[in-house]
Amino acid sequence: MITYYWPPSGGAGVQRILKFVKYFPKFGIKPYVITVREDKASYPVIDDSLLKDIPQEAEIFRTNTFEPFDMYSKLLGKKSIPTGFSNESNPSAFQKFSRFVRGNFFIPDARKGWIKFAFDDACKIIEKENISTVITTSPPHSAQLVGLKLKKKYDFMNWIADLRDPWTDIYYYNEFSHLDIAKNIDLKYERLVLENADAVTTVSKSLKELFATKSEKINKEKIYVIANGFDEDDFRVKEGLTTDEFIITYTGTLAENYNPTVFFEALKKTTEKFPEIKFKLRFIGNFAMSLIAEIKKLSLREILDLIPTVNHEKSVQYLLQSTILFLVIPKIENDKGILTGKLFEYLAAKKPIVCIGPSDGDAAEIINECNAGKTFERNAESNIANYLEQLVIDWKVKKDLDLKNDYYKKYSRFSQAKELSDILINFKK
Repeated sequence: MITYYWPPSGGAGVQRILKFVKYFPKFGIKPYVITVREDKASYPVIDDSLLKDIPQEAEIFRTNTFEPFDMYSKLLGKKSIPTGFSNESNPSAFQKFSRFVRGNFFIPDARKGWIKFAFDDACKIIEKENISTVITTSPPHSAQLVGLKLKKKYDFMNWIADLRDPWTDIYYYNEFSHLDIAKNIDLKYERLVLENADAVTTVSKSLKELFATKSEKINKEKIYVIANGFDEDDFRVKEGLTTDEFIITYTGTLAENYNPTVFFEALKKTTEKFPEIKFKLRFIGNFAMSLIAEIKKLSLREILDLIPTVNHEKSVQYLLQSTILFLVIPKIENDKGILTGKLFEYLAAKKPIVCIGPSDGDAAEIINECNAGKTFERNAESNIANYLEQLVIDWKVKKDLDLKNDYYKKYSRFSQAKELSDILINFKK
């Protein structure tokens, strides 16, 4: 299993592969993990609490890397290279230049200097341990180019390319100002990976459809949807719920292009209708300051609780201590296929979800399937306000809005590891 992000790296990107590794031994699979040395890596966030999820059966191999683009971070005084630019809504001239350099000289991404090191170590392990199956997960998509090189060298090898996000269709892709030659190279890499992988796994039906269009040579039947999910172990301890506050929680990135203003306006109406209720709007993670300014304009600043990024354990605690949970799908092209990892942890927290995004999107479908809340379009302010008001009325009576069904359990990390293990078993038949 080849992954750049691995504990002590934190954030959403590490969760998927880590949980596969955690549960693979339950299905008789021993994982060998190739990742980058933590002292050489460029991580968006550190989360030591995830180290406990690495099973004893797993063997971890940490390689060197060469990442000249990390000068970007050092020059800006940052600890990591941004991906979605959530805090760069008004980029400086230097930031624009850096994006151009990244998009045209670091293809497919700024981790391309890791490819040689990961490939060399993978060859040694494959030959020493007689490995027949390799799983590469991305982003960064440089990991997929490691898989492509391995597939060319070992024709007996079964290769699963796991793509958690779109590649050339990611919502911030155009921010890199690719020249035609650079974009064509990137498109070629994407196509070659999808054509040559023995199986492709991705997180939503919409992404499956998107990847299937990249080449006539791609067999759609080899693309499997294994959604993101939640780990039941993380939710076994029930945190005490504060009953004197109506707490609305959002975790993760909240960038400008998420366009959540309609929710803020509906919340404003709700707070005015229930002046006796103590509301709290809690943001945990990275948020665009322009959105904070919008909240201030609506005179909601006094209920706003801004909390910087926390480790995964603490994030789960905040979810469990909430009354309801707020989710936003970015307003971008192909937004119907966005299935953010936080949705599944929201489900496991068993709190009603208020989602802003396409009502016919993949996220809305799962929320409806699990009877876990409602999804609203961005022109539905009055409907959002009515729903919030009904939730407040119910809360005033019972102080506990926790969902009583268990439909969400199909999205457990254990179940998803079983799905992936079944693909591996089919290779051996």
